[in-house]
Amino acid sequence: MTSKYAHVERERRFLLAAPPDPAAVTATRRITDRYLDGTRLRLRRMARVDDGTVVYKFTQKLPAERPGPVQGLITNTYLTAAEHQVLAALPAAVLSKTRLSVPPLGIDVFDPPLHGLVLAEAEFTSDEAAEAFRQPAGAVAEVTADARFTGGRLVRTGRAELLGWLAGYGIAVAEA
Repeated sequence: MTSKYAHVERERRFLLAAPPDPAAVTATRRITDRYLDGTRLRLRRMARVDDGTVVYKFTQKLPAERPGPVQGLITNTYLTAAEHQVLAALPAAVLSKTRLSVPPLGIDVFDPPLHGLVLAEAEFTSDEAAEAFRQPAGAVAEVTADARFTGGRLVRTGRAELLGWLAGYGIAVAEA
């Protein structure tokens, strides 16, 4: 798997029963992803909560043909706010979440209708590092190979469907 512009994305994902202790969080970002209809393209707005810095990215993910930590190829293009605004007019499904940094993990706490879903992910530069990584404390299950827990699938997931998936892992979500 090679490409002139893309790089290999290696990550492992874990389902958590709850967000981490706030004292462990080193940074917080609000993320809005727009998965463009009929494509493998994602438009992202990521804002740091502490200083308001915003990063805009246009991403293509080409999935791997095999299960495991190699998720496939990923290409990112950084955008200006004006470029993001132009592309945001395209039809898309929207997913919003808060990303909590608890090194070496990024922990995503999802907004409605996916509230109650908490996913941790770790990224790696080599297959060996990915394979050596141990499941973090508080993880209910590793869901790296479970395509239901990818952004492209979650963005099209309804509340009832999500609750069924979580129940399958023994996670009950109380409705607010």
